[in-house]
Formats: sequence, C-alpha cells, structure tokens
Amino acid sequence: MKFERSITMNVLVIGANGQIGQKVVNLLQESEEHTVKAMVRKEEQASALAKQGVESVVASLEDSVDELANAITGSDAVIFTAGSGGKTGSDKTLLVDLDGAVKTVEASEKLGINRYVMVSAFQANNRKNWNDSLLPYYAAKHYADKALEASSLSYTIVRPGGLLNEEGTGKVAIGEQLDRGSVPREDVAQVVVDSLTTQNVNNRAFDLTSGDTPIKEALQRL
Repeated sequence: MKFERSITMNVLVIGANGQIGQKVVNLLQESEEHTVKAMVRKEEQASALAKQGVESVVASLEDSVDELANAITGSDAVIFTAGSGGKTGSDKTLLVDLDGAVKTVEASEKLGINRYVMVSAFQANNRKNWNDSLLPYYAAKHYADKALEASSLSYTIVRPGGLLNEEGTGKVAIGEQLDRGSVPREDVAQVVVDSLTTQNVNNRAFDLTSGDTPIKEALQRL
C-alpha cells in the first residue's frame, strides 16, 4: 500500500505533560521528519523537558488568545492533548477542555497554522453515547470539536476509547462510529503523530480502539 510522502513540520504539543502528551513528544523527538516544542503549565515541567533535550514554552489554556498565539508562533502544526483532569470540577472542564481548546484554535487561525490534531473523546460527536458520569467533559469535547470543524484549519479529530497504560500493539480500529472499546495510550500517540502527514484524514474525525489493522494502513483506509 502506498503511503504519503514525509513532510517536515515544527509541531507544538499542547498538554505535553499529560500521559498521551508525553508519548507524543517522545515520538516526535525520535522522528526524523518533525521537530517538537512542548507547551506546559509549570516552569519545573519545562526544566524537566530541557534535560531531555526538548524545547518548551510555559503557557496556560486560561491565557488570552494573543498569549496563546505567542506560545504557538513558529509552529507548522498543533497537537492538542490537554485536559483539566479528573480531580478538577466542571468549572475547569469548561475553562480548559472547552474554552482553552477553542482559544488555541482561534490562535492557530490567526497565525495561519497548516495542521491541527485534536485528541477528543470516544463518540463525543454523538450525544446519545456520552458517558453519563462525565457529561460536562463530553459536552466540552463536543463543542470544542465543533469549533475546530468550523474553523479554517486543516484538522483531524481523534476520539479514542478507554485509555490503557499497556504496551501498544501498533494495530487499531478506526471509523466514524465504532463499538465501544479500549486502546493503549501508546497507540493513541502513534495515531496522532501519523495523522499529521496522512492526507486521507485531513478534515476528518474518527473513533479509535484497538483492532487488527496496522496504524498507517487503518488511517489510509478511513
């Protein structure tokens, strides 16, 4: 099967200190195609990344659009993997997972960014399938995704199922509506990175679970 030619990009990872974000940063750092810059909230996180040889910028998703644009400046692509976390209330879900995400979309548009990859939530597009115990989170993801889809950006929205800390298999199922399932964070990170340069998933949104198809092939088949 024929795959896209590699394209070199300067990639900003928002939420780089999160569990998926760290894996995305590592993949990009190891990549021969891309350079990576990590956006984190704390100076100590930036210092730890510097020891790994990773460039970073300290910024908050509660900053203004202009401040976020300053953090994004110099990037060709943005990967959004951030989240308010399970220990915060609905107020932070609103400010980070919804408004924070939308502000990065607006900032990226102002800068003329070419690519934006969003890590969303499984079936966030389909209200009847939302997890009843996480309704504010799903609502935030739903409307952040809608804002990205309505933007001028070339986007990809990845909606992973239940997240596992197991070793990745490199094989997944990808589709616009899948049966509920789980997927290792390692495989989510690889799908996100491969989505950057797979033209077939430009301006597409899809669910992601573990499956039987190698990642690059699954992206091509969508």
